[in-house]
Amino acid sequence: MIFTAIQIAGILDGEIEGDETVEVSKLAKIEEGTEGSLTFLSNPKYTQYIYSTNASITIVDKNFEAESDLTTTLIRVDDAYKAFSKLLEYYNMVKMNKTGIEQPSFISASAKYGENMYLGAFSYLGDNVNIGKNAKIYPNVYIGDNVTIGDNVVVFAGAKIYSESIIGDNCVIHSGAIVGADGFGFTPNEKGEYSKVPQTGNVIIEDHVDVGAGTTIDRATLGSTIIRRGVKLDNQIQIAHNVEIGEHTAIAAQTGIAGSTKIGKHCLIGGQVGIAGHLYIGDKVRIQAQSGIGRNIKDGETIQGSPAIGYSDFNKSYVHFKNLPKIVDKLYKLEKKITKND
Repeated sequence: MIFTAIQIAGILDGEIEGDETVEVSKLAKIEEGTEGSLTFLSNPKYTQYIYSTNASITIVDKNFEAESDLTTTLIRVDDAYKAFSKLLEYYNMVKMNKTGIEQPSFISASAKYGENMYLGAFSYLGDNVNIGKNAKIYPNVYIGDNVTIGDNVVVFAGAKIYSESIIGDNCVIHSGAIVGADGFGFTPNEKGEYSKVPQTGNVIIEDHVDVGAGTTIDRATLGSTIIRRGVKLDNQIQIAHNVEIGEHTAIAAQTGIAGSTKIGKHCLIGGQVGIAGHLYIGDKVRIQAQSGIGRNIKDGETIQGSPAIGYSDFNKSYVHFKNLPKIVDKLYKLEKKITKND
């Protein structure tokens, strides 16, 4: 897609300084800008690059003052960083504004969908599926029977949404994500063999949730696994059966959450965190990366370690962990002195 400076200024309500007809077709970092690219300057540390960049257009704050000649056309805005983010959103909206049903694809006779849907090739919509307006379903997506999906939802290529799942409005499900797989429910018998416990519940994902690539959310054994409004899930996360994640909690990649654990609102959970089952984690909890959680956590705690302890306690203890060989050596020497004196 090609945009002129005057078009971009119109989108951002900006002021042009330079050639308003100059065209751009790509984005770039300011230090890597080439002809035909658009960039921005918001961090003062990068100001030096505006004098050497080959980018055709640069978005800057209105109060920016050039100290020497520029070859790039400027678009002055109130906040360059926010303006560039707005432009990225607009670009994605235009790029992803696909509609229509590609073939081959399968739509059950009982499935329903709203206006402006895009359904990519080789996708499957099962019986009684109900999809809202402006949905974008990319190629090779499987949507099982009795699934409900709200308005303005994007499901990227290769995602799988099992039967009975419910997804709210304005959600994004990235490639390879699996929503509604069976929970890990098995019971041993007297022979030491395992029998499967039927997983008869579902998954409920509320509005404005992002599910990262390769993430799996298991259906409940009974009831629902629930991902509340505004939750952000990174790539390759495992969420087990009957877990509930509170509103606006963000979880980084490779975290695993065992069955029936409840996580509160506005939590931040780092990468590779392991959380045991049947726990309660309060609101506004911070869990540092690679922590192992085996106990309930109160509201507002920040913890680290495996097993996890208070964050400040962990930092204090770590000083001693590093010096443990020296401390042990001193203890041995003291023990020898005491023994000799005896």
